[in-house]
Amino acid sequence: MGVDVSINTMGLRDDEPRRGVDDLRRVVFLGDSLTFGWGVEESDTFAYLLEEALDATRPTEVLNFGTGNYNTTQEVELFAAKGLSYRPDQVVVFYFINDAEPVPQRSRWAFLANFRIVTFYWARSRQLAARWLPGRTYRDHYRALYAESQPGWKETREAFLRLAGICRRRGIDLRVVLLPELHRLDEYPFEREHRLVADFLREHHIEVLDLAPSFADVGDPQTLWVAADDAHPNAVAHRRIAQASLDFIARGLVR
Repeated sequence: MGVDVSINTMGLRDDEPRRGVDDLRRVVFLGDSLTFGWGVEESDTFAYLLEEALDATRPTEVLNFGTGNYNTTQEVELFAAKGLSYRPDQVVVFYFINDAEPVPQRSRWAFLANFRIVTFYWARSRQLAARWLPGRTYRDHYRALYAESQPGWKETREAFLRLAGICRRRGIDLRVVLLPELHRLDEYPFEREHRLVADFLREHHIEVLDLAPSFADVGDPQTLWVAADDAHPNAVAHRRIAQASLDFIARGLVR
């Protein structure tokens, strides 16, 4: 994509955590390659833009734990292993439609998971393979993930409950933002799946915001893609995500 990516000592695409700042609010963002900011400059990511906006009113640090090819279960495990040590005031999960995929089985090539570029292209190849199965489209693939019998959807719900329990015990505000899939926005094809996720979260008293309606005015979704063959959000889409979710996130930091 021609974008430089730097990784800090925590293994994250982010600056080093700030030290010695009085009254610093700390927010952890969990997500996949969209949250990581694949294909855009770090300064154009919604994580960066939201930190900038929140920091303008009170010192706030956003730690971007977005990791390519991670699902919700893996994101929660990463937070429990590394994120908790930073004692955040808030955790925001940026959820994407494919996050209900099951956790991949460990293979002899597992060491490659340490390389973010490899995990991205591995995810890409899996998505393309699923899309080109005879008679099967990417819409079929995503919708099928949310059948009650699917293990990934069961794991996802369990991961959300685990995260909610961790946050509740430590007094951490927890919020979930549902990110839109950027192929069709005016007649969004995954309304049912978004509603299924949102209903589950609300049932368990987890605050949730669905951003798909905020993108319904976009007639040509490709204007939001990083490339003609890659529907990851570009800088324009990241800015829209930041603007649409700012108030929702800020409400959880008012104490």
